[in-house]
Amino acid sequence: MLRFNERTLSARQPAAVRRDTRPSAPPHRPRATLALTSAATAVALMTYTAPMVTLPDTAADLHTPLSAQAWLLNGTPLGLAALLLVAGSLADDYGRRRVFLTGTLVLGLTTALGGLTTSTLLFTLARIAQGAASAAILASSLGLLVTAFPSPRGRLHATGVWGAFVSGGIAAGPLVSGTMPSWRVAYGALGAAALLVAALGVRPLKESKAPRGGRPDILGALTFGSALVALVAALILGRDGWLRTPVALLLAAAVAGMGLFTLVERRTRTPMIDLSLLRHPRFLASAAGGLFTGLTVIGLFSYLPALLQQTLRLSAMNTAWLLLLWSGLSFVVALQAKRLAGRVGPRRQLAAGFLLHAVGALAMLGAIDAGSWPRMLPGLVIGGVGGGLLNAALPLVAVESVPTERAAMGSGAQQTFRYIGSCAGVALTIALVTSCGGGLARGADVAMVVSAGLAALGAVSVLALRERV
Repeated sequence: MLRFNERTLSARQPAAVRRDTRPSAPPHRPRATLALTSAATAVALMTYTAPMVTLPDTAADLHTPLSAQAWLLNGTPLGLAALLLVAGSLADDYGRRRVFLTGTLVLGLTTALGGLTTSTLLFTLARIAQGAASAAILASSLGLLVTAFPSPRGRLHATGVWGAFVSGGIAAGPLVSGTMPSWRVAYGALGAAALLVAALGVRPLKESKAPRGGRPDILGALTFGSALVALVAALILGRDGWLRTPVALLLAAAVAGMGLFTLVERRTRTPMIDLSLLRHPRFLASAAGGLFTGLTVIGLFSYLPALLQQTLRLSAMNTAWLLLLWSGLSFVVALQAKRLAGRVGPRRQLAAGFLLHAVGALAMLGAIDAGSWPRMLPGLVIGGVGGGLLNAALPLVAVESVPTERAAMGSGAQQTFRYIGSCAGVALTIALVTSCGGGLARGADVAMVVSAGLAALGAVSVLALRERV
């Protein structure tokens, strides 16, 4: 009788009330979200690192002079740096799933088209487009993860796995491009992988956003992007002489663009970045972590594979296997770094990662001059451990440095500094290696010493920028 009365009462209730009493389906699928964002991030980093071991063949095929080879490496970080902050803001306001899927689709198309280019200019433009698409993926991924994993423990796990796949993509890129018959086939394969991830993500991913109202900050995006393009172009051209007129004009344009961007952000209702965050040590530590990671780790290891091929006469495949020791260890350490939670804070992990990179860079001194790749192994091991700590701590620091609803913007801001640093780091490394007297081996040693010094400065910066109680 009791059951009958309950059913009768339920039947007499209004439909709206009955719907409210039903258990609602979970709005997000955490495991699927983690798998898809990690896979897309890995593919984005694979396209970023693919030219590391194919740079000599790509330059020869495209008839790229030595003075312009930095553009072949810096195209993607230029697109990343210019659009990461824009992509993060758009993802928070207009839908992280929408931005993520659009970025993954565009990455697949532009990567495949990059393999069909026939000139340095077209290849560089394709690489810039890949960077812009990767910016959409990287910025929106952490926003999707923060929503799918709302608890601190779940967020720690998710950002740790995601950071490990950053290392995994860095590791897999040179291997994939090295095993393919040509760099063009490698780009076709990577483009197909990105398109596959985009197709798989249509159904499982759920939309999330934190709308603030107002219009998109188009003027802010244009001024910020223009300033970054001018800055990166100046850094690349500066390796042939910093006192030349074009370099000075580009640097002036970058400064003027950033000044105009600051004015725009102060006046708009929905700025891409809340400039008041620049007064918070936690946000500044996140930015410093990204900047020095680009300057030191990415700057050195982006050009090191090509340098090994030129000096030690290693094949592309052998170079990829050698670099796998560094990037593979980075992947494993990043995946296991979550075990440090509660004992070592993410800021201290960043400092430890920078110091280990510095030790690793110094341990490789003299190896190229001696013509001995085995002498590089200890440095690659130590640097790999340091890189893993950095990749595990950086995403967690990024999402903790901003309010939860602005996680994608926080990720975009940190990674903007990361890829500005990488553009400067690659240009600086190539300039030091090719411009120092005594040949490439001597230049390589100078570049390693400078990278180690900058890493030590990065460690000091992230430790000094702590919250005042």
